[in-house]
Amino acid sequence: MAWQTFEHEADVGVRGTGATLAEAFAGAATAMTAVICDPAAVASREPVGIACAAPDPELLLVDWLNALVFEMATRRMLFSRFALTVEADAGGCRLAATAWGEAIEVGRHQPAAEVKGASFCELRVERGADGMWCAQCVVDV
Repeated sequence: MAWQTFEHEADVGVRGTGATLAEAFAGAATAMTAVICDPAAVASREPVGIACAAPDPELLLVDWLNALVFEMATRRMLFSRFALTVEADAGGCRLAATAWGEAIEVGRHQPAAEVKGASFCELRVERGADGMWCAQCVVDV
């Protein structure tokens, strides 16, 4: 799993890549944490379960990232490790995940921005010619 952020006008793009769709989604989640702080500074102490469903992988990515934003805001947590499964069939796509993290400590985590949500801007979930998956979108900060 790999992740990166990319510039986008006033907001920030997040991108995850991996050998599987689940790895790419986990990478996008890690990239979203990197918008806020250094993911390496976040201990994976407390597990939080998350489930999402959507008609297609692109909408599932947006739902997944927005579910993480909701959990971060309501629990006042940051997440640094993600384990998930993604299933797709004629009825749509489903994601079941566990995100591990810890309570925000401003002095230690030094949050640089607050992610307000994932958007449809630059939304792309696809498998490349090399077989690697890419999952990306822009998050509002």
